[in-house]
Amino acid sequence: MTGQVGMALAPELALFALAVIVLLAGLVRPGRAIGWIALVGLVGIFALLMATPEGQVLFGGSFVQDALALFSKRLFVGATALSLLGSLTIGHATFDRRSSEYHFAMLVSLLGMLVLASARELILLFVAFELMSIPLYVLTGFLKRDAVAPEAALKFFLVGTVSSAVIAYGMSFIYGATGGTALAMIPQAVRDGHPVVLLGMGLLLAGLGFKIAAFPFHMWAPDSYEAASTPFVAWLSVAPKTAGFVAIIRLYLEGLGTTAEIWMPILATLAGMTIVTGNLMAIPQRNIKRLLAYSGVAHIGYMLIGVAAASSAGIAMLLFYLVAYLFGNMGTFLVVEAVARSEQSDNIDAYKGLAQRSPVLALAMLVFLLSLGGIPFVAGFWAKLYIFLAAAERGMYGLVFLGAVLTVVALYYYLLVARRMYIEAPIRRDPVPMPGLLGAAIAVCAIGVVGIGVYPGPWVTMAERVASTLFP
Repeated sequence: MTGQVGMALAPELALFALAVIVLLAGLVRPGRAIGWIALVGLVGIFALLMATPEGQVLFGGSFVQDALALFSKRLFVGATALSLLGSLTIGHATFDRRSSEYHFAMLVSLLGMLVLASARELILLFVAFELMSIPLYVLTGFLKRDAVAPEAALKFFLVGTVSSAVIAYGMSFIYGATGGTALAMIPQAVRDGHPVVLLGMGLLLAGLGFKIAAFPFHMWAPDSYEAASTPFVAWLSVAPKTAGFVAIIRLYLEGLGTTAEIWMPILATLAGMTIVTGNLMAIPQRNIKRLLAYSGVAHIGYMLIGVAAASSAGIAMLLFYLVAYLFGNMGTFLVVEAVARSEQSDNIDAYKGLAQRSPVLALAMLVFLLSLGGIPFVAGFWAKLYIFLAAAERGMYGLVFLGAVLTVVALYYYLLVARRMYIEAPIRRDPVPMPGLLGAAIAVCAIGVVGIGVYPGPWVTMAERVASTLFP
């Protein structure tokens, strides 16, 4: 029995050990080598996750290593490795001096995500959320000598604390109505029409809306994205949001069972409002990181369409969308990091004439923007198409039409960046310096976007297999 527990928890235990090693290494010899230790360790943990068998259930059903958990954990670890690869060449003195703190906080947050993906019990779910969230506040304000970082971190912390309180309050109502904290106890209380359970689930949805930056809980995202270091933001824009979606799937689809459709109109409304808000708020932005923050809000709305469909196809396409979004969005932010290092600016005007200065970098940025915009035939095109088809199968034609119209709006602000790169004259003529490791991270993202766009079949099949386990 002990051996089975150890095998099931091997990825989490290995990550905990890696975090401790990184912290101790920083006490002995701080420096850039710590980033390499973390990166190599994550590669090993990813290999361990690939070898971890599915179907293991621990602690009376509170912790599971099922298909959804392993899929999302591989996504978390892959995103973290890409972020660390991009951050290894950051020239800021703070990263030299406090490298162990940065990587330790990131690994601890990742550990929270791994536990959250397997949690099927409310208390474990809440603890995992806090383990994930608290390091994020620290990392947002990591460059504390910059003028905007402390303010953004404080806003993120205050709003995050309120959301955690709302989640805890919602869980207390559920516990009071069901007499337990296992997710399996919730469906019967919902079938009985217990109003306290409905109130608790509503409060949980509000708290989770903050975690994924859905409307109207999205206002922390632009300030946090603008203030924090860009490789961290690339990770922040993907991994914690994926964790939030896993929690929503656990609570509102897998947890509620046949009673899940009660929440689908609410989720559909939330999806539509999030799409509209994110796209319209992105249009007037002149800071590329704030533009991508609101773009990310819009993409959360598209992903919520998959949840609102409440079907195997909807969840499968949500999972596929998360993979496509990882490569497209992280790649965009890593290009932003390269340009910002050269121009000392995150303004969109810094991209003027980029195609003449660094044609390969400009091409990579164009591919990422086209993927986010849903242009054929890159990864983002299939992600949006498939999620629209899943919603159409459920008769959600109004939401599909709204999403399609707002996709055209999104193309407008993405192509504004492309216009500066390819049409407007450069302010400077020298090429944008490209550190090798940052270039490697961008190349991985570009290969992912193009590869999935050309041949999406294996990724779709994998997502469908995971979703089928939730809808037997």
